[in-house]
Amino acid sequence: MPDTEETDGDVYVSPRYLAGSTYTGDRALEPLLALGFDLRNDDLGNAYVTAPDHRVRLGFLPEGDDDGLWRINAYRDRFGPPAWGVSFNDSAPTEFVTAFTTALAQAYAAGPDTYLAEPDLRDPELGAFGAVVPLIKNGWQFQHPRWGVLELQSPDGMATCEYTTGRLDPEKELTTLEARWHLWGGPKNGYARWYATATTNTPTTLVKAITLSVSDPAPLPRWKDALLPGLREAAQLTPVTPPATPVPTPLDVQRALTRRPPALGTRSVPRWSTTTLPPATAVPRRAPHR
Repeated sequence: MPDTEETDGDVYVSPRYLAGSTYTGDRALEPLLALGFDLRNDDLGNAYVTAPDHRVRLGFLPEGDDDGLWRINAYRDRFGPPAWGVSFNDSAPTEFVTAFTTALAQAYAAGPDTYLAEPDLRDPELGAFGAVVPLIKNGWQFQHPRWGVLELQSPDGMATCEYTTGRLDPEKELTTLEARWHLWGGPKNGYARWYATATTNTPTTLVKAITLSVSDPAPLPRWKDALLPGLREAAQLTPVTPPATPVPTPLDVQRALTRRPPALGTRSVPRWSTTTLPPATAVPRRAPHR
């Protein structure tokens, strides 16, 4: 767990896929801004981040047309269609987005061959397995097979990851939930459910950054009063700071001072014994002086 002096919250939420959003995007933007990405805002409060070569673009869209709060695209041709796209909705834990942007910043620093690396088209399912491994290691189970869909579920059934095989519509992948990768979690009813999507050509290392964060057993800090009711009911909440030992009140101190001492103190009383003691040594008497 993080240092409580630096923790932004009063409870730890476990499992982390029930923590909900922090409703701020600063930490998720920091890895890209540190590389010199340009940040611009519109009058509505939306933020747009663009790479120096204009081949990676991120939108933080609290005033967007739908619940897709985060949209990240990469381009081979800066004026062409996206090579891949990743999205997170407004209920997704911000730490998942930060894990992705951190991996993206590392990939961008390594160059186009890394952040635009396509999956192995000869056996894409085998390549995708690398992103599934973190889920399996943390106890996620394969579900009943469905045609064209590989599905894993968390031990408590509150989070799911789907990988769809076969050919998909590139436009739908970018604009709907019909993407190659689809992760979601939270209570089945209400507004607390989150999702994340990644399209076909998203590098496996970037998808793995998401699955690593989603399945990480470490809890996330949150302010209890800011959690949606459905999350408070479903998650395990642990206080960041354990309750302090009660401090005696002035009345407690006065009562302690005015208590009467016990009537008899503890004394050592010799016990009768049948042991024969050796005779005492006689002390010679001196003759009286005349």
